[in-house]
Amino acid sequence: MTTITSVELNYLVFRYLQESGFTHSAFALGYEAGINKCTIDGNLVPPGALVTFVQKGLQYLEMEANLNNSDVDMDEDFSFLQPMDLITKDVSELRLMVKEKKKTLQKDRDKEKEVDREHEGERGRIKEKERHDREKEREKDKQREKQREDHTDREMSIDQEEKVNYKPEENGVPGGAEPMDIATTSSSLSCEIPSSDVTILEGHTSEVCACAWSPTGSLLASGLGPFRDMARSGDSTARIWTIADGTGKSGAQNVLVLKHVKGRTNEKSKDVTTLDWNGEGTLLATGSYDGQARIWSTNGELRSTLSKHKGPIFSLKWNKKGDYLLTGSCDKTAIVWDVKAEEWKQQFEFHSGPTLDVDWRSNVSFATSSTDNMIYVCKIGETRPIKTFAGHQGEVNCVKWDPTGTLLASCSDDITAKIWNMKQDKYVHDLREHSKEIYTIRWSPTGTGTNNPNQQLILASASFDSTVKLWDVELGKLISSLNGHRDPVYSVAFSPNGEYLASGSLDKSMHIWSLKEGKIVKTYTGNGGIFEVCWNKEGDKIAACFANNTVCVLDFRM
Repeated sequence: MTTITSVELNYLVFRYLQESGFTHSAFALGYEAGINKCTIDGNLVPPGALVTFVQKGLQYLEMEANLNNSDVDMDEDFSFLQPMDLITKDVSELRLMVKEKKKTLQKDRDKEKEVDREHEGERGRIKEKERHDREKEREKDKQREKQREDHTDREMSIDQEEKVNYKPEENGVPGGAEPMDIATTSSSLSCEIPSSDVTILEGHTSEVCACAWSPTGSLLASGLGPFRDMARSGDSTARIWTIADGTGKSGAQNVLVLKHVKGRTNEKSKDVTTLDWNGEGTLLATGSYDGQARIWSTNGELRSTLSKHKGPIFSLKWNKKGDYLLTGSCDKTAIVWDVKAEEWKQQFEFHSGPTLDVDWRSNVSFATSSTDNMIYVCKIGETRPIKTFAGHQGEVNCVKWDPTGTLLASCSDDITAKIWNMKQDKYVHDLREHSKEIYTIRWSPTGTGTNNPNQQLILASASFDSTVKLWDVELGKLISSLNGHRDPVYSVAFSPNGEYLASGSLDKSMHIWSLKEGKIVKTYTGNGGIFEVCWNKEGDKIAACFANNTVCVLDFRM
């Protein structure tokens, strides 16, 4: 008899969690179960494999319970059992249930036959009456048809006389053609970004889930990101693309491949999970499944490898000054690295679950979030958190400080986003308008660099409910809900001037919204789900990462 191993079962559960959108739970299980070391080729396992496997098992149990009953008629449907019966009872109990249900069914059938016999005579009388009524009705129909023919002949002769004097009216009033409504079609066509304004970057051999523009110059970094299936072979690389001012289909020739493993072997544990540029745009940091952070120069040279984490790195950020790098890992810790000394400065071990996100507040303090529902604000040199924020009821996917470091925004699987400040323990605002998990949040840019230094501070949240919502953080109220996507929205990004918002979704579309008008002004549809979108410093180009192994750069000039 075919059996399933614990490794195979772990993989099926891992894939189920991943396909259902429980990305971090899948990650945690994959890490604990060593999915990246298993020999299963993820490309050969079809979607929904776990559910199919369980359903087939239930069907087999049901067949087994029924076929061992001698009085089963093979031609009839014998689905007497509910799924919960099949899960909670053994075969002998199921057989008894089938027997009882068959007896009850037989009794019901006997009763029905008796009633049928009683009504047989009655039905015969009714049929005879119906036949008689139909004959009478047919006779009446013949008479009515004859009257209609006479009436039509009279009308035709009148109609011929009237036609001689009839003139149709013009300009769309009676007698002319109705004007066609084409507003919807024309507006959707005007929004679509033409392929001539899109540069497609090819080279990655697996889904691209992370991208970031250099804060200076025209360099774009890309990597596989945290959404990948651990059992699918990745390419263990990040890439730095030089994007020219012109547009076109090519662009792959100006690329540096940052290999995280020597030689040609595809080592899943070396795949890139996250990346970030320093403020000067001179160094790129990458985090990997192997728990190591690596720092690269703009010419693709590996400057340093930072090793201390015992699990995949989920998030990584440079501080503004560029002397420290902060990493958060599946091993439940966050580490601050002294980049110049190429060593760890302090490890923060406060969370009881994997650290999902980190964000600097200043050059020496930062926030961390975790699957344990907690948020901690930490400071270099302090052995305990300087602030603890408890209030979420699900894993906290993302934390972001506002541009001034005054307010902290967080979002969670508990379907809420929250705003916190350092002066109080409880959240300042509880934002509850989404209907599914909120995956990420972003603050609008304010102050210098934007067209209006006094413009309102806005928080954008992206959710698995297919919407992006904009929040007034002063009042804690919803400003507007952007409802243009059909599938989970994984990424949002404000343009540098704060006038536009880009959103990317698993529905393969990227929309660019005018915040002033609250509508889509440009849209682009690719050939795979979109995991991240980001603007360049000038605000005239947007990069989007696709599940079909490509990165697209879109020309955006209104």
